[in-house]
Amino acid sequence: MSVATAFAGRPVRTSGSLPSIVRAELLKLRRRPATWVLLGLWPALQLVFSLLIPYISYRRGSSFEGIPPEQVLATTLPDRLVGNALSGLPLFGGALLLTLGALLAGSEYGWGTLKSLLAQGPRRTTVLAGQVLALLTVLAGTVAFSLALTAGASALIAGAEGAPADWPALGELARGFGGGLLVAATWGVLGMLLGTALRGTALAIGLGLVWVLAVESLVVNVAAPLLEVFDTLQRALPGVNAGSLVAALAGGTVRTPGVVAVVDGGQAAWVLGAFLAGAIALTGLLLARRDLS
Repeated sequence: MSVATAFAGRPVRTSGSLPSIVRAELLKLRRRPATWVLLGLWPALQLVFSLLIPYISYRRGSSFEGIPPEQVLATTLPDRLVGNALSGLPLFGGALLLTLGALLAGSEYGWGTLKSLLAQGPRRTTVLAGQVLALLTVLAGTVAFSLALTAGASALIAGAEGAPADWPALGELARGFGGGLLVAATWGVLGMLLGTALRGTALAIGLGLVWVLAVESLVVNVAAPLLEVFDTLQRALPGVNAGSLVAALAGGTVRTPGVVAVVDGGQAAWVLGAFLAGAIALTGLLLARRDLS
């Protein structure tokens, strides 16, 4: 049996090559309802909070997060596309994608499918590479979908209000896509690391959510203003660097929780890249050295 057996209802043999592993992992992700829920929630939530609520506030003539009503409309127009499309990634999007990564890696231990897959011949590093490539594929599609969804909603608002539709340049869109994929991939692979380290999903998801939603928030908002050591420490946290990268890509125009320019965009990208590479390497080390029984 392969990793897709639980969803296909019959064994799906693989040749042990990397492309076949990627196809099997994509099949597993596609047939799992949780994938669609988690990947659908992020674009939906960011659309509600970055466009729908501000637009309703503008139509009612009320301020939004301290912004006067006459300026609220400008935050929903196409020139803010990149910031609006990525605004949820550092916080609630990160929590959802970390959960997806934990499910991708941790479920193999609960189902007992990892040993069955390895019995077909592929190396453990090949299996990990296939999982990472499959995850990157679905995340790239989700980032592109988020940009397209936000673009469509912004165009509708601009048309309804007779406002100018000044779209970002292609270079800005490309940087936004690349930066968004880097943030999404970092959270997803960190989830894979937790799922592999803990050999399951429940504890991995729980610890990941506590880190994203509680621990980093306490460090940034409570400890860092009081103690210099925590102020220095926060600059190395994944959530802080994710928020800083999105803030840099958005040009400082996003007022979403978690999107704060604590460090510059270049440093944020390097730190996230280090987390991404380190998490993949550590996951590979755990997978290669541990007994699967």
